[in-house]
Amino acid sequence: MRKAATHSLPNLLAALVLTCSGSVVMADTIKIALAGPVTSPVADYGDMQFVGAKMAIENINAAGGVNGNNLEAVIFDDACDPKQAVAVANRIVSQNIRFVVGHCSSSTQPASRIYEEEGILMVTAASTSPEITAHGHQLLFRTIGLDSLQGDIASEYIVNQVKPEKVAVLHDGKQYGQGIAGVVRSELSAAGLEVAFFEQISTEQQDFSELINQLQTAGVDFVYYGGYHIELGLLLRQSAELGFNARFMGPEGVGNSAISSIAGSAAEGLLVTLPKAFDQDPRNAELVQAFIARNEDPTGPFVFPAYAAVQVIAEGIRLAGNSEPPDVADALRNNSFETPIGTLEFDAKGDLQTFSFVVYRWHADASKTALTQ
Repeated sequence: MRKAATHSLPNLLAALVLTCSGSVVMADTIKIALAGPVTSPVADYGDMQFVGAKMAIENINAAGGVNGNNLEAVIFDDACDPKQAVAVANRIVSQNIRFVVGHCSSSTQPASRIYEEEGILMVTAASTSPEITAHGHQLLFRTIGLDSLQGDIASEYIVNQVKPEKVAVLHDGKQYGQGIAGVVRSELSAAGLEVAFFEQISTEQQDFSELINQLQTAGVDFVYYGGYHIELGLLLRQSAELGFNARFMGPEGVGNSAISSIAGSAAEGLLVTLPKAFDQDPRNAELVQAFIARNEDPTGPFVFPAYAAVQVIAEGIRLAGNSEPPDVADALRNNSFETPIGTLEFDAKGDLQTFSFVVYRWHADASKTALTQ
């Protein structure tokens, strides 16, 4: 694949349009739909994306826009629900919006089909299932890594560092949760670890005492959960109450400060795989302070990937010389981009060629300590 020069946000400063009289004017506004959960138990993950994307849009506009155009954010609530995501996608189509940053988890794939059919370019900053980019879509990209990578890193840590005797792998039955749980189960089994349970739990469930008793009776000493923080928080708290002392681990969907509110002291020692802490990168210090000045939290795992998603869309438009999604997609595939999450290059499927997940030890106060690089 041809790769041109690396491009960065400051190049957008040159994107002003001069009238024949020499005055500076802005042309049409380019709308970017920000699609994610607003009214949902996992609304925090939508907010992370909105915070990052809106900051990028404001910074790009302050630097002169893109090819003489300002960017405008339009927020849509997909509730992290596949059916509502389809309705949102159709609304985006009807409003003639040509770029999307979103969606959430299992809502991404059904929405992406509509965008591909309607010629809309989407960059997801939060959806990690490999299945999403496995259908040959030409207008679909992501600025986060895959569960196949995240699951490998988790499994390697479990095998080489935790060394449990008997493992339970639980999941929420959804594309994201079940998908990464399946990767972990396969990797652990291949390494010779006994996976005694591979079970789905209900996201509506509040009482896990029966399941916990089963795990305890079976001698399980390690539990991996594929899903979100709500269910795992309850599992952690109720396990502590019942004297079940197994170690727990989950993916980035559980790495939310709310899990400490749910689990309390039982959250201490939880293992979590998360994207690298981009807010700790000294190169992002000024941007971190900009978030803090607005009372916004820059530490969420999807904040900086969402910022980068808007940035690559903007640079793709600039490089293409127009806002036609197929031309922008070609620019994204054939260039590399300097962003707050690193130098980004996309493969033929629209996935990042490199991305880093890190294993963290979670603390009861919602802070975390990196255990891997």
